[in-house]
Amino acid sequence: MIAVDIERVAYAYPDGTRALDGVDLAIGPGETLAIIGQNGSGKSTLVRHLNGLLRPTEGTVRIDGRDIAGQRVARLAATVGLVFQDPDRQIFAGKVRTEVAFGPRNLGLRGAELDRRVAEALEVVGLAGAADENPYDLGYSRRKLLAIASVLAMRTPIVVLDEPTTGQDLRGVARVRAIVAALAAEGRTVITISHDMGFAAETFRRVVVMHAGRITLDGTPADVFAAANWPALAETYLEPPLAARVGARLGVGSTPTEASLVEALSASGG
Repeated sequence: MIAVDIERVAYAYPDGTRALDGVDLAIGPGETLAIIGQNGSGKSTLVRHLNGLLRPTEGTVRIDGRDIAGQRVARLAATVGLVFQDPDRQIFAGKVRTEVAFGPRNLGLRGAELDRRVAEALEVVGLAGAADENPYDLGYSRRKLLAIASVLAMRTPIVVLDEPTTGQDLRGVARVRAIVAALAAEGRTVITISHDMGFAAETFRRVVVMHAGRITLDGTPADVFAAANWPALAETYLEPPLAARVGARLGVGSTPTEASLVEALSASGG
């Protein structure tokens, strides 16, 4: 079974801008996938097709083998949870706990189970002590985590995170990375859009590069960020993560471990 199957998908906005141009992409259950590319490459347009916020001008999107054409957004929300890039486009409630409860409540949860889902999601993102606060009293980075908690509470089999590390400090990035790992361990499919090349390379097993509405590279982080692909990345105005550049220079590959870097530096007298 393929969790997400995107076949020859194209999309044009009302002004005629062709944001997607014949995209083919299959994502398996439990897979972790990072979609990278510069602004305007089609990343956000693509993922908004997964929960029906956008419908393809051409082509087909299937979720768990079912064509989403004609399916309501509310129905798709039970399968695909999308965390927006800007949390302020997603948050609307007057209390943190109410915000997190909204999604699972719409899925029919009530009582103790609903309360448990909310408490667990807030604990995971580090907001357990803020349950009764107004979301807009939180800083931007914490509102971003709140938006993630709102989707986590729904326990959708597919989770899409749009720029989840924006505004996060090192501890926040580590928390997001742990969330992705936990979701993957549960067998859920996790897709992210990210400008953070290091986060993409270190956290996800597969990386897709988009440019001008098309997929130009698709593979493991080691493959995508290998030195042979640096010219292709440059054409999309992307740079490989620092670890890839250092690893290539030391001859330890494009996704070196800390131990391999230390060993290579020691051998070179660095």
